[in-house]
Amino acid sequence: METRIDRLGSVREDKIRQLKELIQESNNIVFLGGAGVSTESGIPDFRSGSGIYNSESGTKYRPIDIIAHDFFLENTEVFYDFYKRKLIYPDAKPNKAHKALVRLEKQGKLKAIITQNIDNLHQEAGSKCTIELHGSVFRNYCMDCGKKFSTEYVVAHDGVPHCDKCGGIVRPDIVLYEENLEHENVDAAIKAVKKCDLLIIAGTSLTVYPAATFAQFLKHDRIVIINKSSTYMDMKALLTIHDNVGDVLDQVVPKRVSKPKTSTAKKTTAKKTASKSTAKTGTKTASKSKPKTKKNDNE
Repeated sequence: METRIDRLGSVREDKIRQLKELIQESNNIVFLGGAGVSTESGIPDFRSGSGIYNSESGTKYRPIDIIAHDFFLENTEVFYDFYKRKLIYPDAKPNKAHKALVRLEKQGKLKAIITQNIDNLHQEAGSKCTIELHGSVFRNYCMDCGKKFSTEYVVAHDGVPHCDKCGGIVRPDIVLYEENLEHENVDAAIKAVKKCDLLIIAGTSLTVYPAATFAQFLKHDRIVIINKSSTYMDMKALLTIHDNVGDVLDQVVPKRVSKPKTSTAKKTTAKKTASKSTAKTGTKTASKSKPKTKKNDNE
């Protein structure tokens, strides 16, 4: 007798199969990811019950207020106290989701990763086509002279880090609340979405703008949502999977891609052609070298 668990299991398997098929028939995939992509690396998200916004900040201020532009300028020391404890995870490593996206990119199918994360894990995993909408904690710069600094430099300094060249305040290259995103990154993201034949949205609640609106630039409905909780796009998407991003992507992106038979045939033909041309060349060389030998004998 079929149980409820059996039915749910078969539904998930069917969705995994559908996603595999969608990926196989697509050649210009764009991945839009949020905090849920990195939670499996030990980095908390922002809005869930155990997320950063719902955790104790360790100060009298709310986390969401601390990571704002004006707060950073007016309470820089409090900002850095929170920032170093809650937003920097130097020991985090890429998880199954990041690695699966690298494989998909190497297969020539994934053309762009649009990420709202600031943890640099996509690049660490090996992705080359990443668009960082909100910047990265791994880039820091002096607000006065522009000198660049590593995360290690920031973490090593107690309190507010200052530039070793001019003494100015060093700030992380991330987009704080009340700040605008880099136009170049937004334009690049929209351009990628417009050209894609499959948009995979994963690990995001789709409540942060402008990323939440990128799907409107699609000329088709080939959208896949992978997220533990529901989003406003669930009913509009072609396929919705409520599960861990890493588990799903690891299943649908093959570890190895077998080369098509045609390429093997081409290689065999190429080898035969090469051997024939070598034989012909050898014959011509031999025939040309004969008179030369005779000439040397005469001399």
